[in-house]
Amino acid sequence: MSKRMESLPAIERHNPAFSFNRISAMVLRYWYLLKGSWPRILELGYWPSMNLVMWGFLQTFLAQTTDVFAMAGDVLVGSVLLWELMFRGQLGFTISFFEEMWSRNFGHLMVSPLRPVEFVAALVGMSIIRTIIGMAPALLIAVWFFGFNLFELGIALVAFFANLVVFGWAIALVVTGIILRNGMGAESLAWAVPFIFVPLCGIYYPVSVMPGWLEAIALCLPPTYVFEGMRSILFDQVIDWQRLAFAAVLNVGFFAGGYIIFMAFLRSAKERGMLLSIGE
Repeated sequence: MSKRMESLPAIERHNPAFSFNRISAMVLRYWYLLKGSWPRILELGYWPSMNLVMWGFLQTFLAQTTDVFAMAGDVLVGSVLLWELMFRGQLGFTISFFEEMWSRNFGHLMVSPLRPVEFVAALVGMSIIRTIIGMAPALLIAVWFFGFNLFELGIALVAFFANLVVFGWAIALVVTGIILRNGMGAESLAWAVPFIFVPLCGIYYPVSVMPGWLEAIALCLPPTYVFEGMRSILFDQVIDWQRLAFAAVLNVGFFAGGYIIFMAFLRSAKERGMLLSIGE
């Protein structure tokens, strides 16, 4: 066995299949890019805060108009915050990927000892960091301006956060895969694709108001169970753990499918020799 190892190139002998050092190095790279640019940091918190202020003041106006809207006010604000969690989780992954595309560095990474699974893990880690930074101002505004504290959802919030962010990562894997295949001309998909799910996941209304065929589609999407679960907590003070567990199972399938698609497009880009020119 030792003779066989000695016959391997040095880079293979010292290149483990999965390295947390390489992952942390990539996360550190993106962290330095982020903290070195105040416009990047400002942008993270700007859109969640602006969306919350817009919908929050709408909720305040409606609450002053009728008691029915007053009861639904917390649901509206909570829906905005949870939607932003999913959207920011997806963008946090995709924007870090774009950093490599914009700098035309992705091809160099793929010929380094960094493995694709480690690259994805680093993007996941950076997505969590960007999501926390971006959502912090919006969470504070929700408490100060509208008296809504998302943390009052309790332990269910952890399940909500995990399901929404993982689904965002699944979307991001598919989007980045498409960009690998088609180039940066498809960059706008990073912002467009998540909004396809706004009417499908019952973010601002229960899925029961949808036509039967559309409701069936909605029930195949993990975020649907998160938003239904939030309304169940706020209206009935009941946590439906069974539905949240089902959402987690669906997310495993979506994330695995997203990773398979990403790897398939990455292999296609390699075979076509696009890795060094994909940023153009």
